Amino acid sequence: MSSAMSRWAQPLAFLCLFSFLGVSATAEDRGGPTKLIFDTDIGNDVDDALALGVIHSLQSRGQCELLAVTITKDNALAGPFVDAINTFYGRGDIPIGVVRGGVTPADGNFLPLAQQRDGDALRYPRDLEPGQAEDALVVLRRALAAAEDRSVVIAQVGFSTNLARLLDTPADDISPLAGRDLVTRKVALLSVMAGAFTKIPDGQGKLNDHREYNVVEDLPAAKKLAAEWPTPIVWSGFEIGLAIPYPSESILQDYGYVAHHPLAEAYQLYMPAPHNRPTWDLTSVLHAVLPERGYFDLSPAGKVTVTDNGLTQFVADEGGRDRYLIASPEQRVRVTEALVQLSSQPPIDAVPSR
Repeated sequence: MSSAMSRWAQPLAFLCLFSFLGVSATAEDRGGPTKLIFDTDIGNDVDDALALGVIHSLQSRGQCELLAVTITKDNALAGPFVDAINTFYGRGDIPIGVVRGGVTPADGNFLPLAQQRDGDALRYPRDLEPGQAEDALVVLRRALAAAEDRSVVIAQVGFSTNLARLLDTPADDISPLAGRDLVTRKVALLSVMAGAFTKIPDGQGKLNDHREYNVVEDLPAAKKLAAEWPTPIVWSGFEIGLAIPYPSESILQDYGYVAHHPLAEAYQLYMPAPHNRPTWDLTSVLHAVLPERGYFDLSPAGKVTVTDNGLTQFVADEGGRDRYLIASPEQRVRVTEALVQLSSQPPIDAVPSR
């Protein structure tokens, strides 16, 4: 997949942004950038697109390396749309895998941007066509097999379809390890946007248990992931993104350095501003890449289970695999500012607006 060639020449602006978030030495402290796989249902909500922008900005800062993007929305435009975003950020060669026989096949409001043309040219260049992407399981196995042991972080911000199926993959010519063993050897952390770990206001003065979308849309896969995933999991519950809305003023003001920006246009097509969209997927990515920065607190260790009717239940256990994110009022302010700066950061290869 092709990369954009023109350079965005504002190094002083980048230095200011790096200084603002204070992230320049963190990758060295961890022994190098976080090796990240992004598993997403992009197209169902716009927070997936913003989260992908956050990842690219973190990679530009040396904080992560995006190994692959795998998709759990079963729509032919999802892969090309991801390729268009990756190409916009100058990284059009990142492997993309798509689910086979998944859920939510509708185009949604913004995936058609992948086909948008200005005259004869695609508005957002890409070279992945509908139907061309590899199977997500192949892409996942290849990315994990090539990685060092216990080095990969996976951010799953959509359905559990791909990762649940990955556990059951057999040994093959990519790796002599079956899926569960491959995950155990290669994955350090799974950061999941799924579930709810507090009661949610219903708008009528009551607090109710919440059956979260990413869980209930593929409930068998969510139940399997919660029951069988072999590495540590940090859950970013529905309540976290809900409490940290992305300010629409940023969409209207911070993306004008190019004539057309895929994140801002996707946001407007999904639901026109002014509206402040929850940052569900962005929070999961931020913790996945920068867990040591104190953007969130963590629950005690424990075990998450998914019930037959789609609720997530947490039971504390000192030796448990799972934790979930907690955000204080002060942390919410800090996370909002970080996500705005990261989402709207000019890509290295962006073309300035004329």
